Amino acid sequence: MTDRSELVALVGHPNVGKSTLFNALTGGRAKVGNYPGITVDFQQGSFRTPHGRRLELVDLPGCLSLDGDSPDQEVTRRAIHGEIEQLPAPDLVIAVVDASSLERHLPLVIELLELGKPLVVALNRVDLAERDGLRLEPDKLSEELGVPVVPLRADAGKGIVELKQSLRTPLPAPSQRDWSDTAARRDTAHRIAAVAARRATAHHETTSDRLDRVLLHPVLGWLVFLAIMFVLFWSIFSFASVPMGWIEAGQEWLVGVVEGAMAEGDLRDLLTSGIIEGVGAVVIFLPQILMLFFFIGLLESTGYMARAAYLMDGFMARVGLSGKAFLPLLSSYACAIPGVMATRTIPSAKERLVTIFVAPWMSCSARLPVYLLLIPMLLGGRESTAVQSLVMLGVYALGTLTAFFVARLLRGRLGPDEVEQHFMLELPSYQAPQWGYILRHVLDRGAAFLRKAGTVILGIVILLWAAQTYPKSDSDDPAEQLSHTVVGRVSDAIEPVVRPLGFDGRTGTAVITSFAAREVFVGSMAVLFSVDESDDEAETRDRIRERIAAETWPDGSPMFDIPAVLSLLVFYIYALQCLPTTAVVAREAGSWKWAIGQFVFMSLFAALASLVVYQVGSLIAGS
Repeated sequence: MTDRSELVALVGHPNVGKSTLFNALTGGRAKVGNYPGITVDFQQGSFRTPHGRRLELVDLPGCLSLDGDSPDQEVTRRAIHGEIEQLPAPDLVIAVVDASSLERHLPLVIELLELGKPLVVALNRVDLAERDGLRLEPDKLSEELGVPVVPLRADAGKGIVELKQSLRTPLPAPSQRDWSDTAARRDTAHRIAAVAARRATAHHETTSDRLDRVLLHPVLGWLVFLAIMFVLFWSIFSFASVPMGWIEAGQEWLVGVVEGAMAEGDLRDLLTSGIIEGVGAVVIFLPQILMLFFFIGLLESTGYMARAAYLMDGFMARVGLSGKAFLPLLSSYACAIPGVMATRTIPSAKERLVTIFVAPWMSCSARLPVYLLLIPMLLGGRESTAVQSLVMLGVYALGTLTAFFVARLLRGRLGPDEVEQHFMLELPSYQAPQWGYILRHVLDRGAAFLRKAGTVILGIVILLWAAQTYPKSDSDDPAEQLSHTVVGRVSDAIEPVVRPLGFDGRTGTAVITSFAAREVFVGSMAVLFSVDESDDEAETRDRIRERIAAETWPDGSPMFDIPAVLSLLVFYIYALQCLPTTAVVAREAGSWKWAIGQFVFMSLFAALASLVVYQVGSLIAGS
């Protein structure tokens, strides 16, 4: 016996429920393991068997085969063979398979058996298999494979105790079966599946088959897809208004408490106008961001996300990408960082680089606060949420279509194409939403947003407050006081540069601060335009919106007219204002030159697009 606890590895196809099983075994007590020489972060945890043994557990990246050449499959293969520094070879492998797609999952199980390691098969989603008319016989499957097979429902916590009991002392011995004569693993998988999972009728049509007749239809499928996207954006505008009101009321209450407890002065002004108002102007968008992640988790857990990838494959082939790139790009709508990391599943190195390059143009949730501030200004604040939702959908579509256009150009400039690889995607059975997974997903992302609000955004807001407060002027004129401060001087210096884009110096300063994190823009505008709770009793967005809408140029013309708002909106659609994304791109692409080139290109593209929109819009408005 060694001093370390025995290590168990979870291995299986993508989206088979490994992470759900990991949380069920460990009780959600996970840590992220980072290892030198690899770009993949592992979930690690521990649990005890009913026999009292403590086992370490690692959730390896999903893979279709150990012979694949995508980064995820390579890392899983190296981990199983003990070739990753500081991560020992696992003592036992739990192969997680989808009971409703047994024939497609068994080839990987056979590969794992060929390694000669102790193995247990976790037969997940047995309820979906039975719903689809399959009669499962786990005992026969165990007999054919020569290893323990445990049926379970990881999402409902059923079968977890039995799985732990199967990890007895000594660990389950590997099969003594000679698999060396199966170069034809799929033939073997077909034979075993026919024995262990029989259909009740010869031509049974499953629920998934019936749904797919509509959802994968070349016309109806697209209509459903667009309808789902519209409902998503409509919900972001509609359902989040109540919790946003709660946040605003809490913010105003906190300002009142501070003002009642402290004498007037710089410290009180810092706490109220700086920290509470500045950070609060960003935190108020938390309900919309949580709602976006809720819908993405809902689409993933029900099985619809893979259908969307299937629908998009034909279209994406025209821009030099495949359906495999759709899931990373769709993930980037929530956050570009996991989207970039998800490109590891793309076997083609060239396609992977192109996908990484354009992923930040999928409008991530960090842009939502900016969009939600500017779109009502663009529409005059009078249109219904349905109209705002359509405009929001158009904003997302513009970034997406531009990304596809650039991908097409870039694909032709990265050298000759590799050997063509056919797009293969497993369509999981439809299932009821996994509410536990969705809740964890939403809470994790919400916590990450609040951590950023409490660190990066808080720090920038404090610096901005100080910069617009000091050095002080003896003048009683607020405009003269502001021009004397650091912000006033910076604004005056950069205004000639940003004026052709339709921005004044203060707006340009807010744009610059948001290169650290896009969400900072709203808080920066609140600070730079001196928006506080006494200006208006409406919601925070309305207060900021009304304040800046009243701004004028020296000639009396409105500062935030339609061309200026459009220019600002277009800039935020295209600019790469996320330094953590740049760091992740450098890691995933293996090149800082690629990451810096992406940052420079997207920033210049955003500035040029903003310039064209403002100048052309002004000409049209003046004609």
